[in-house]
Amino acid sequence: MEVLVVDHPLVAERLTKIRQTATTNAEFRKNLHEASLFLIYEALQEISLTEKHVETPLADTRGHMVTELPVFVPILRAGLGMLDAALILCPDSCVAFVGAKRDEETLQPDIYLNTIPENLNGSMVVLLDPALATGGSMIQALELVEAAGAGEMIIVTLLASPEGIQALGKRGLGTKVVTAAVDERLNDIGFIYPGLGDAGDRQYGID
Repeated sequence: MEVLVVDHPLVAERLTKIRQTATTNAEFRKNLHEASLFLIYEALQEISLTEKHVETPLADTRGHMVTELPVFVPILRAGLGMLDAALILCPDSCVAFVGAKRDEETLQPDIYLNTIPENLNGSMVVLLDPALATGGSMIQALELVEAAGAGEMIIVTLLASPEGIQALGKRGLGTKVVTAAVDERLNDIGFIYPGLGDAGDRQYGID
């Protein structure tokens, strides 16, 4: 599985602001949205195009149109903070939701919502979650989209742990992980270290 770390100064600056304890919920959401634009842009570098005839004010020329739009799957609740950026780039894309809540004792996810269509017909699926920690929620979401007949499955996450990436690799799920950084490790309660805290709480202010 390919791991693409988006090494860009503007992404690095936003990630730094997101990490800071002093960053407010509103500032966290704003910087997550802006960083997501860069990450999703990079994730879609190989999206398929068709040629299109274009009439400009001066002459006829050739342009391009996206032929097959990706399906976006934000993992609730934290992944909602990346969805607007995805729809700015691909406003006509379909969106399906996976809701996952982590059991704080077992660190395993419980899926409480799944709106993935029964048949994705080989569509590219882009899964959105600000943090790839243990990989548990992402693995369950990937299994759901794979069972629904997804084609290429791309994970876009602001921050990843080595353990989370390794867990996806062992399962053979996902084509590519696109992230702003891979941190040192998980701590003993399954959070990315040094990380950014709980991305859901830091967006929505619920502890």
